[in-house]
Amino acid sequence: MDKAQLVQILIPVAVIQVILMTTALVFLFRAHAVRGNKWMWAAIIVFIHILGPILFFAFGRKDT
Repeated sequence: MDKAQLVQILIPVAVIQVILMTTALVFLFRAHAVRGNKWMWAAIIVFIHILGPILFFAFGRKDT
């Protein structure tokens, strides 16, 4: 795999990561109630790439 192919794969993954992370953080800080500490969820969202935002949407949000 050469550099051009690697870039073609990584750019869409990076865009998806940024969109997921931004959306999850906006939902997190606008939410009145979440399961657990908001700062803990923020760290999970930011530091566990791609999986962190998915975990937040699956387990962190409380139904209102």
